[in-house]
Amino acid sequence: MPVILPMSDGREYQVKPQKIICLGLNYLEHIKENVTADAQRFKDEIPQEPILFAKTRNTLIGTGQPVIIPAFLQEYGFRTCRTDYEGELALIIGKPGKNIQADNAYKHILGFTCFNDVSQRNFQKHDKSGWYRGKSLDTFGPIGPRLVLLEEIGDPQNLKIQTRLNGRVVQDSNTCHMIFKIPETIAFISKNFSLEEGDLIVTGTPSGVGPLTPGDVVAVEIENIGVLENPVQAEA
Repeated sequence: MPVILPMSDGREYQVKPQKIICLGLNYLEHIKENVTADAQRFKDEIPQEPILFAKTRNTLIGTGQPVIIPAFLQEYGFRTCRTDYEGELALIIGKPGKNIQADNAYKHILGFTCFNDVSQRNFQKHDKSGWYRGKSLDTFGPIGPRLVLLEEIGDPQNLKIQTRLNGRVVQDSNTCHMIFKIPETIAFISKNFSLEEGDLIVTGTPSGVGPLTPGDVVAVEIENIGVLENPVQAEA
């Protein structure tokens, strides 16, 4: 079922994107922690252009719905089977466009919400095809709790973003620390892919990512938006 987000004017917005386009390594401190964890794959340097990857629509769930850790992961016998939270700011495209200029980018945004880019690290690290599978398992894209329109958000490039795991703060940053800001991100994406109404762009996570286990509750809170909270369960 599609996720429905309430809006401040009483309307409801059905999240049904044609594309979910995400940014990787868009906060410097997150780049540094990736280098520390896996120096073979990551370098301590700022990317020259946004690093894009996709998630699929089957990932989307709303606030309060469970993130499900698939049972079949146990078949692989991973020494450490790791699925991580990643709190992020997401935006929804309201006006389609191609080759959008950065100085016109905000005119194409409908609004903003919270997102948790849940990631299966074993697949992400070892799949030869890249990040696709590790990012797109069922329920691995919590979104919500509401849609805040562009004209209501304030400065989207200066919002406090925090993730809490079982009430403990594990990510604490501000969207001002993005390497690639929202306008240049939209310009870059729309140069590569036509953006359609309803498309979802997820802008990257700050440092502090970590593992989820069944029984956890993970909450992503962004200033002027609210709290996206989801329990974590093992698949029956």
